[in-house]
Amino acid sequence: MIPGREGLYAPIPDDVPENLKAALRARGIDRLYRHQAQAWDAAQRGEHVAIVTPTASGKSLCYTLPVVAAAMTSRAKALYLFPTKALAQDQVAELLELNRAGELGVKAFTFDGDTPGDARQAIRLNGDIVVSNPDMLHQAILPHHTKWAQFFENLRYVVIDEIHTYRGVFGSHVTNVLRRLKRICAFYGVRPQFILCSATIGNPREHAQALIEDAVHAITESGAPTGDKHVLLWNPPVVNADLGLRASARSQSNRIARIAIKSGLKTLVFAQSRLMVEVLTKYLKDVFDHDPRKPARIRAYRGGYLPTERRAAERDMRDGRIDGIISTSALELGVDIGSLDVVVLNGYPGTVAATWQRFGRAGRRQKPSLGVLVANSQPLDQYVVRHPDFFADAPPEHARTAPDQPLILFDHIRCAAFELPFTVRELFGPIEPEVYLEALAETEVVHREGERWEWIADSYPANAVSLRSVADGNFVVVDRSDGRQVIIAEVDYSAAALTLYEGAIHMVQSTPYQVERLDWEGRKAFVTRTRVDYYTDSIDYTKLKVLERFDGGGAGRGDAHHGEVHVVRRVAGYKKIRYYTHENIGYGPVNLPDQELHTTAVWWQLPQAVLLAWFGSRQDALDGFLGAAYALHIVATVAVMADARDLQKSVGNGDGAWFATADAGGRGQLRGVEGNALAVGEIELDQGRQFVPTVYLYDNFPGGVGLSEPLWTRQEELVRRAIELVERCDCRSGCPACVGPVLAVDEHKDAMTPKALARRVLGLLVEADASRDASPAWA
Repeated sequence: MIPGREGLYAPIPDDVPENLKAALRARGIDRLYRHQAQAWDAAQRGEHVAIVTPTASGKSLCYTLPVVAAAMTSRAKALYLFPTKALAQDQVAELLELNRAGELGVKAFTFDGDTPGDARQAIRLNGDIVVSNPDMLHQAILPHHTKWAQFFENLRYVVIDEIHTYRGVFGSHVTNVLRRLKRICAFYGVRPQFILCSATIGNPREHAQALIEDAVHAITESGAPTGDKHVLLWNPPVVNADLGLRASARSQSNRIARIAIKSGLKTLVFAQSRLMVEVLTKYLKDVFDHDPRKPARIRAYRGGYLPTERRAAERDMRDGRIDGIISTSALELGVDIGSLDVVVLNGYPGTVAATWQRFGRAGRRQKPSLGVLVANSQPLDQYVVRHPDFFADAPPEHARTAPDQPLILFDHIRCAAFELPFTVRELFGPIEPEVYLEALAETEVVHREGERWEWIADSYPANAVSLRSVADGNFVVVDRSDGRQVIIAEVDYSAAALTLYEGAIHMVQSTPYQVERLDWEGRKAFVTRTRVDYYTDSIDYTKLKVLERFDGGGAGRGDAHHGEVHVVRRVAGYKKIRYYTHENIGYGPVNLPDQELHTTAVWWQLPQAVLLAWFGSRQDALDGFLGAAYALHIVATVAVMADARDLQKSVGNGDGAWFATADAGGRGQLRGVEGNALAVGEIELDQGRQFVPTVYLYDNFPGGVGLSEPLWTRQEELVRRAIELVERCDCRSGCPACVGPVLAVDEHKDAMTPKALARRVLGLLVEADASRDASPAWA
């Protein structure tokens, strides 16, 4: 249990306008938390401010007070940036309520993709506070800044909330968007103050300063009171001791949520996928919403629902009409959904920071709360529940960005040149853009005229640059059950192949629809309502093929390479899984285009003669490579300050075979996939196929973002760092801090533990003489 604490308070500052004080009192606020008062003082001193306090600590008032006060007293403008539309809608609702409470006369509007065209001009001219997101700032505001001239001339504050989400590729893009924003502000003669807010991360001040590239006053001590927080790590019971099988996390999450809701506790369940959200919603609705005459007590909340559906769900949550909510990470951020008592996590989210962020959604009104982490069968989940000290003592992860990666930088210099001419010797952030402008001049999109670089092309560059590196063209789900065609949902491009194949059961608020036809080119899935006792889950495989080697050389007893690779993801078929029993009741084929990615990678491999000499079996060699890949991935992400999602690892066969990484048992298997065949089998050495396990680290970004080149130049250093990581780890057999979590059966091995096998692979990759590892296995 984490004990609650009393609040630390401060009076409302004297220089807050009287009307604003009256509005606060009308809403029951007659004093501030200490961190809110500190934020006000820092803003009045003209400093950039970062507020990094736990969930539900009143961060929004930290920026609302100075922004509204400036709008009232000097007609100053403010721009709010939120990572999601739901957060933006939530903040505008809060601002309007405060405005009404004190008749403040401050106008606040959302400006996003759902804003009607006829409303946009009114917002540009009349909005005191414009609430938007980085994508709209990038594509719709900055390129048309002349239409926003009156707004920019009076821009005093830029508020950026949930900055912990701006990391990796997305964060690198957003840093460049902010460079463009500051450049345009300078053109209009203003230098706005930035107020940033974040959930708890390991490097709050550094991350805030990296985003805005300026000094920041960080406030990290919360003055908000908290209730007692109980945390329960729940390992499902063993159902087959001989095989070591446990009950599913799904069934246990359902059971815990059912008990909590029946006890009168408001409950939020986080699931790891949209499919699991719908399955759990169905299970809980079967218990609590079986009578259609009564209002629904259970709601699902996830991406892909239409805006009207999401807004209705948010209102019902806020008003307390919902007893159980099942959501993806969409509710991890600070959308106000009212008072919650229990949060259940169906599986470990993957990071300590995300776990505490989700647990923080409960107990928002100073009440005691319960957070339950239900482990699934994956090794990482099992490690966390078997070693609770690892979870309790681990610090939150660091958020990192790399805004000066050449490809990202080049995109935004092109966008910035369209928005305003560059002058010779002008800096873009800390970068001298001259070399990029010369490259643009060669493609005849800019032209140097004296001391200026002028845009001369007809193209509109921002439209071609995605901040989130997701392919364009979302799919719409069209229901034609009643002879009409009604759009009921939306699915992003990257998830369409996994969820909208013909025969798939696609659920919306737990109502099942069967996909009858998928128009891939037209981005439409046609569905009809159905009554079935199963749901579907896709079967997919990944293959990585080397296209071109830029460089290569020896690496110990093996070799290392840097080059261009082709990554293919194929959905080969789907399984039909019966509700409740979760038995597999059939398969179906899928014929869809492969999802392809051209990118750059660095990779290591050992020749077959070395494998035969130093490993007792093919499985030992493969397990060693899986552990080595895990360790290399850890040290590589630190070395280039990348987000783990942007730098992916893969272990595959050197001949480009398809590979299913680790199965539930934690051991890797090479598998062959012929066409769309669903039956897959291990590739045996005596089938005439070379067995050359290979560790790949590749940029998970079309064309790469420059992560692989510095990895290549430091490849020997990376392997030595990985060896240090493995050797200095206190674990015996392997853990998430070195070679990845291992099963209990592996912890009791005498010699060839996953940790020992990974150490052997790493030693062979860096040492020409690997004698200190062990004698050759087959000697």
